[in-house]
Amino acid sequence: MKYAALTLILAALAAPAAADGYAPIKDEATFLSLVEGKELSNFLYGVRLKVTPDGQIDGSAVGWDIAGTWAWQDGYFCREMSWGGDPIPYNCQLVEAQGNDRLRFTVDQGAGDSASFRLR
Repeated sequence: MKYAALTLILAALAAPAAADGYAPIKDEATFLSLVEGKELSNFLYGVRLKVTPDGQIDGSAVGWDIAGTWAWQDGYFCREMSWGGDPIPYNCQLVEAQGNDRLRFTVDQGAGDSASFRLR
């Protein structure tokens, strides 16, 4: 049930990857320079995440905890998570930045739905 709710949330955040001011992040160092010490948030849906340099993901969405791990592989952010104890399958995602305060993650190496986050 929770996974279905998260799917709906992420689908609502979906946006086509287009030339809209977002630029692809090609390397882990650039990605880390943007997220280190910051929280990724989407206040509309109550999503708050921290992505740490040691490969951990911590946060919450709609009142349930999110935990996971990540690694940078072949130019993509690859993660595996659980939300409220329910697994969210492994996926490698295209990451794009708009300035220094917004990130967009697009599943399936850029071929799927996207979710955008503010960096705070």
